Amino acid sequence: MFVITHKKIFLLISLVLSIASLLFVFLRGLPMGIDFVGGSLTEVTYQIPADSENLGFRSFDIETALQGVGFTSVLVQPTEETGFFIRTLALSESERVLLLETLETLGSFEEDSFTSIGPSLGRELQNKALIALIVVALAIIMFIAYVFRSVSKPVSSWKYGFVAVVTLLHDVILTAGAFGLLSMFMVDVEVNALFVVALLTVLGLSVNDTIVVFDRIRENLKENNGKKPFKEVVGKSLSETYTRSINTSLSTLIVLIVLAIVGPASTKVFALTLAFGMFFGTYSSIFLASPLLVLLSEKAVSQKD
Repeated sequence: MFVITHKKIFLLISLVLSIASLLFVFLRGLPMGIDFVGGSLTEVTYQIPADSENLGFRSFDIETALQGVGFTSVLVQPTEETGFFIRTLALSESERVLLLETLETLGSFEEDSFTSIGPSLGRELQNKALIALIVVALAIIMFIAYVFRSVSKPVSSWKYGFVAVVTLLHDVILTAGAFGLLSMFMVDVEVNALFVVALLTVLGLSVNDTIVVFDRIRENLKENNGKKPFKEVVGKSLSETYTRSINTSLSTLIVLIVLAIVGPASTKVFALTLAFGMFFGTYSSIFLASPLLVLLSEKAVSQKD
């Protein structure tokens, strides 16, 4: 009952953090990767003898070499044992020559392809990412409203879906704010396609925790049959589920943090975004979703009176 008793404090904390994150994102902006602002894509395959001990160049080696000669925004993704996609900002002919010369210092290779990604494609990706987030939010509202249709007192079933989406927006906003803050200290952190995939994954993981709590509320409401106040039922449901939520999220966070620290550079953004999202998602399922549900029930009762 501690969370429910002090619900206004926790709701205020979430509100302040959300406003601060929005202000940070809108005023400073997020560092956009070449997936969104355009750039160049170079595909190369290194020629390495089968008996070489240096089989399979690491992406980190190529990124380090290119950053050392001035390519500040570069993303290297392995395609095969010795093949790589190298994404950079738009290159002039001289910069392209410098890139190839730098790659040659790591060994003999063949340039398989070179293409440019225009900013129009970047805008298309932004629009599709936004549409994907909106579709997911609407689908969640409809799904939860349908599942909780048998629980309509004292809170309508659609409000469960509404609260779930509010918590999801809270998680996405705080994740974006934390990501933007992190980009101030790490030059290789930028918004790319993996960032969008990570946000969509965060939506799924976050709503899972919230639905677990809501499901306990639904079961306890059926057993309670109106004997105890709604807030007591919610408090009991929280006490039965928060340990599971924290333990599950903590075990996942450990894996993500390790992956962000020692994993390949190509998955660093994905791991960091998921780690932020898991943390905020666990917080919101305990300290935001249930208190907000109780607040809505109190307002519904006061309006009837």
